[in-house]
Amino acid sequence: MTGSAVADDHGRRFLALTPQVALVLLGIGVLLLLAVPFGWRFHLWHFRLSFQMVAWARDLAIAAAVVAAIGLLFARAAIGRPGRLLAAAILVIGIAIVYVPWQWSELHGGPFPPINDITTDSANPPQFVAALPARAAEQAVPATYGGTATAQLQQSAYPDIAPAIVAASPAEAFARALAAAKASDWTILTSDPKKGIIEASDTTLYFGFTDDIVIRVAPDGAGSRIDIRSHSRQGRGDWGVNAARIRKYLAALKAAG
Repeated sequence: MTGSAVADDHGRRFLALTPQVALVLLGIGVLLLLAVPFGWRFHLWHFRLSFQMVAWARDLAIAAAVVAAIGLLFARAAIGRPGRLLAAAILVIGIAIVYVPWQWSELHGGPFPPINDITTDSANPPQFVAALPARAAEQAVPATYGGTATAQLQQSAYPDIAPAIVAASPAEAFARALAAAKASDWTILTSDPKKGIIEASDTTLYFGFTDDIVIRVAPDGAGSRIDIRSHSRQGRGDWGVNAARIRKYLAALKAAG
């Protein structure tokens, strides 16, 4: 058998195995994605490794989709109908794994700036008090606001983030603000109607990061002004999570009032 014939034989064998190879690649990627939520929650590894695992899973999904596509294009007869169905399913799943994060970024105004502290009042942001012990225990980033640089990045990326002005007394506005916070399924840390301050925390569903929220209700002319600040405990960026949280909260306030 000539070298060319041997190479052709190896090529045909590989093409016949493309569904299985793609399945292994995709399976490893899915296992990585399933493991990510346990890392930070149970202190098994640093959150940066979780981000890296997501990147690896994405690359494996791309590789699996490419291998599956090769099988569908060049080995339809060799892999048979079951192989074609498997390859088609892997191609769809692989594309979905890549598409979902990209779609999240598009829906929430990405690419996102390298900030994780978003507020409706960058000149005088509400201050964290009740959240500080938990932040210290977690060795979180400082709760001090980043000043003009952070404000400018926020304004450029999220120009719609603004305080809620309501035609209600501070007491009524505070009640609305607290009800909206409770309806958001946040963990309420403190609520002080005299000071007009509400503090809460919220844990992200997938990565398990805890973000802190502080709401301030103050008189504003004949009505009241409600400001909110959402700050991640870890990292530098937040993939738009804090801005999305504030938008959702403000929308709930608007719907309630």
